[in-house]
Amino acid sequence: MTDNNIRKNYLKKYSEKTFFILGDEAAGYGALYAGCNFFAGYPITPASEVAELMARELPCVNGYYVQMEDEIGSISAVIGAVWAGAKGMTATSGPGFSLMQENIGYACMTETPCVILNVQRSGPSTGQATKPAQGDMMQARWGTHGDHEIIALSPNSVQETFYLMIDAFNLSEEYRNPVIVLTDGEIGHVREKIIFPDPDKIKLKERKLAKKEEHIFGGSNIPPMSELGKGQFLHITGSTHLEDGMRDVSTQKVHDVLVRRIYSKINGNRDKIVRYESKFLEDAEILLVSYGVSSRPSLGAVLRARQDGIKIGYLRLITIWPFPDKIFREFDKSNIKKILVPEMNLGQLFREIQRFVRCDVISLSRIGGVSFSVKEIYDVIKEL
Repeated sequence: MTDNNIRKNYLKKYSEKTFFILGDEAAGYGALYAGCNFFAGYPITPASEVAELMARELPCVNGYYVQMEDEIGSISAVIGAVWAGAKGMTATSGPGFSLMQENIGYACMTETPCVILNVQRSGPSTGQATKPAQGDMMQARWGTHGDHEIIALSPNSVQETFYLMIDAFNLSEEYRNPVIVLTDGEIGHVREKIIFPDPDKIKLKERKLAKKEEHIFGGSNIPPMSELGKGQFLHITGSTHLEDGMRDVSTQKVHDVLVRRIYSKINGNRDKIVRYESKFLEDAEILLVSYGVSSRPSLGAVLRARQDGIKIGYLRLITIWPFPDKIFREFDKSNIKKILVPEMNLGQLFREIQRFVRCDVISLSRIGGVSFSVKEIYDVIKEL
């Protein structure tokens, strides 16, 4: 029996059953459904429950859990496991995510498909270790140096956390790139109802494997990966390299071709990658834009305002990066006069939206680890 069949048979016990679990646990189960068979991590609040679940469940599906000495070792182990044929992930929070940045860049440069779950907490530094925040949005995009693209997703419920983890693995395999999932201490630690699907009904993106003579760093926009033990001569490096992986750090054209390719494989497919949820846009004169945990009270506030006759629309970003700039350019041609942006940071999404529209953009920022209430957002809407 193959490992894939062992995994599916094991997960059948959860099939189409309802559970009441943490968001962190849902993330772990989503990874298992996606075929993850390697997890390396280091305990950190509020993400430790992910590691706890994976330590318990991975051995049951012929997978491997490794607790590393720190988060640098964790992302390094994941990258190594992926090149050995595994589907790998790690989970962390702000301080650990900071430590991972150099190797996230290495994963981008070596085109290593992997998933990094960041259960955000209040920062900077140690900050409020047990409190939720959304302060890592820009770090997810720009935390590592150099020109690169990244995919980042943000769920707003336990059930969606499960499914976005599957999507994250599929996207990482399709585009040969790290994918970051941004939850937070509230989504990670809230318990909600979740219905597990039949594992046979989950569509997984299989890794495209190279033939012995194929190049794994060129030849196509998204080249195939090597398969361990098939006799390919490999050189995997974060230095500028040729299509066969060999270093060439002196030639301008080699670097230009390589970096433009790994940049364009995501940027050129942003219409396929970007996802969002929208409501009430047809007559909207005000637009509320949010994501993740802040989108929950935001929708409640919009529904209440609509009942009062206020022409307000709702947009929830599911894909944070690549940024859905196209829809904001379209809003700039619509009847929308004001955009309100509630978020648990000091305006990271707000500033990004400002780049693409000419209407007024209003920041409703909140830090300190306390989520918005529906009333707080509704009261601001009434004053617009």
